[in-house]
Parts: sequence; structure tokens; C-alpha cells
Amino acid sequence: MSYLERLRELGYTLEPVELDAGKIMLGVRSGNLIFTSGQVSRLGDLEIKGQLGADLSVEEGYKAAQLSTVGCLNVVQTLAGGIDKVVRVVKVLGMVNVAPGFSNTPAVIHGCSDMLLHVFGESGRHARSAVGMTLPLNYAVEIEMIVEVF
Repeated sequence: MSYLERLRELGYTLEPVELDAGKIMLGVRSGNLIFTSGQVSRLGDLEIKGQLGADLSVEEGYKAAQLSTVGCLNVVQTLAGGIDKVVRVVKVLGMVNVAPGFSNTPAVIHGCSDMLLHVFGESGRHARSAVGMTLPLNYAVEIEMIVEVF
């Protein structure tokens, strides 16, 4: 089964994206590595905003991390010409919009890691950081990835 088919099992499809976002690029490729810019918890008309520990539960944050992950995969698909060209997910930086006292950022970013493992199997096993901070426009989650492709 292709990576794209595994993603569809989870109810998601990928869309090509315009990489030029003015002052920044949504992603760049250097050799066989793709570096995505941070992708917030927004996919189409669906967006998840708020602080974990005040406005949102861990479960809602988990879903927000999945939306951010699909955003990253849209960038990878656009730059690589398809996610089936992924060799390995190398690194994930997960940023969580936290209320004071919320420290369970790993459980939120598991939404990303679980999705990557489902889609890519062992090739989706990655190094990861999951940190709490204030995020732009009150989005719940923002994720960056480094992905190796052929």
C-alpha cells in the first residue's frame, strides 16, 4: 500500500501548495532533504485555535497536531513530486500553544508522530522535540519537519 493510500485511510488527502509565501518559503529542498516551515493547525476551512490546558483538551490538541502534519506533508508532496518519494522522516519540531501550567506537550505532538508512523511505518520514526509556547494567531499547534526524499 502506498504512503498516500495510508494517509487516505486516516481520512486525509494532499493538495499542492504555493510554496512562495512572500518573505518566506513554506518549504525548501536542499539535496535529498526537505525542510518545511512551521505549519499551523489549519487544513482548508478547519482550524483549531486556543491554548492547551485552558481552551483545549489534550485530545483536541492531538487532532490539531494531525492537521499541522498534513500541512507539512502537503509541502513535502509539492517539493518531492509525491509523498511516496519519502525515504525517512528525520526530525519533527512540535510547538504547542500552552496555558500557564500545561506541560503535557508530548501527548499533543503524539498526534503527529502517530500519523507519521501509520503512514510511513519504520521510515516515519523520527527525532522529535515537543515544546510549549505562545503561537501566532492563537493556533493550537505548529509543526516543522525535516524529511529525506529520493
